[in-house]
Amino acid sequence: MTPSATTRRDIGKSRLRKQPVKAGPGRPKDPEKRLAVLEAAKRLFLKHGFDGVSMEAIAIQAGVSKLTVYSHFGDKDALFAATIHAKCEEMLPPTLFAAAPKGAIRTQLTTIARAFFGLVTSPEAIALHRLMSARAAGDERLPQMFWEAGPQRLQAGFVQFLQSRVATGQLEIPDLHRAASQFFCLLKGEAHAKMACGCAVRLDRRQIAEHVRATVDLFLRAYAPRPEERRRRA
Repeated sequence: MTPSATTRRDIGKSRLRKQPVKAGPGRPKDPEKRLAVLEAAKRLFLKHGFDGVSMEAIAIQAGVSKLTVYSHFGDKDALFAATIHAKCEEMLPPTLFAAAPKGAIRTQLTTIARAFFGLVTSPEAIALHRLMSARAAGDERLPQMFWEAGPQRLQAGFVQFLQSRVATGQLEIPDLHRAASQFFCLLKGEAHAKMACGCAVRLDRRQIAEHVRATVDLFLRAYAPRPEERRRRA
């Protein structure tokens, strides 16, 4: 018996449903896979160093294909830079440097200082610092990548923060880049230097709070507007 027109249409629709859907060139990438790759890269880079890790090893650790790793990051250099960037944003999100965060200037600087100190003294940051120090003598490319992806980005964000505070009269800073560098160097202080050297340093909450407060106090004494400047702006 010849199938009816309705039956033929149903068969056609069923066959169409069984055809695999091909991903077009503009299909969005899976953010969960990207995050898995970043986490795997962070663990492996810290454990084995940059040269001791392959894209294939990262793919296996992340539970994805090597093609997926390349589609998200292009090459190992870009993946390493993205890993550093992601770690910095995890500890110091861009909202910390927003144009108009709430609170007085001292409160804002204290919030930034606590986050930065937590970042640079974290085990991952110390391990990366040692990795970069070991590579600096033989290959400047990797340390430069690290600097541009991490510290340079943070300093640029803080410079913008300081610039907005100078514009509103809360600070008086003739050299923004130098002031930003001074702030971060003061925060690292002796504790970071000891950790980078392998000394066992464990600061409790009280010690960290005192260190942050002393740093912010010193910074504000150097760059708070002078009385005559306050009167001129009033």
